[in-house]
Amino acid sequence: MLRALIYLLPLALTIFAFIDCLNTPEDEAKHLPKIAWVFIILLFWIVGPIVWLAAGKVRHAPAGGRTPSEWHRDHRQQWVAPDDNPDFLKSLKDEDKNDEALLKDWEADLRRREEELKRRENGTGEAS
Repeated sequence: MLRALIYLLPLALTIFAFIDCLNTPEDEAKHLPKIAWVFIILLFWIVGPIVWLAAGKVRHAPAGGRTPSEWHRDHRQQWVAPDDNPDFLKSLKDEDKNDEALLKDWEADLRRREEELKRRENGTGEAS
């Protein structure tokens, strides 16, 4: 049983480091390109994974309630909900202004058509 543990523990460490390296964004790999880290982890069976875990990745505490498993943590917007995003709120105001202008145009067109219809009715009613 102890002999199996001697082989399984480094294998588990290698698999963990390999998957961690693959899930790490390119800009968070330190000192070497990510592909070089993959080769180091796979070629140097025990030392490679330990070096990767110790010095191969930018490691910092997650901020904003995020989990460390998020691979895109630095690329995430700081806005959580749409109502917290000022750009989104501005776009809603712009859409509202456009809708109001469109509604005013429709109302003016409707009034013009109603007046034209009344003029036709009054014009034909007086001639009869």
